[in-house]
Amino acid sequence: MSYYQQKQFIAIVDKNDRILGKMERWEAHKKSVLHRGFTAVLSYNDKLILQHRKHPAFDGYWDLTFSSHQIYKNHRLQTDLEAVYNSLGREWNIQKKDLIKPPELLGKIYYQAKDPKSIYTEHEIDYIFYVILKKLPRPNPDFAYGSSLITKKQILNNRYWKVRDYAPWVKKIIKSQLIRF
Repeated sequence: MSYYQQKQFIAIVDKNDRILGKMERWEAHKKSVLHRGFTAVLSYNDKLILQHRKHPAFDGYWDLTFSSHQIYKNHRLQTDLEAVYNSLGREWNIQKKDLIKPPELLGKIYYQAKDPKSIYTEHEIDYIFYVILKKLPRPNPDFAYGSSLITKKQILNNRYWKVRDYAPWVKKIIKSQLIRF
């Protein structure tokens, strides 16, 4: 069974990020229910890694670097770092030893965006983590069509933004100025 077919429960939250309960992830995305998620921005040699998403929601969009959810395991919600480390392994074959230092929480953003190509809507309080890597990873082809390196200067260049189709939360992350350029 593929990762996307697994039944997983995510934290449903209010606008103040208080947990209200849990819901199966695809049901939450179909109904546009506000939930908690995270984005991990990977950096290598002072460049950022973009992921060309292979995903039921926002498939084919570019992410900065990858996004997922804290999930319930054995009736307990994963900590943010547990979720980040699990996803680093699953999507990028990265272990703790491959990091220069532990992931750094930069802040949170709120957004809501309907995927024009699917039945899903992302409606999240998104925790943004910054991860500095010792070596350049290769994305797992189950989760990405590919990846690309980008300079911090390029990410701020409006002309560059027209070249790729960025996920809506990526645009919000950049506008929020959470990443130090």
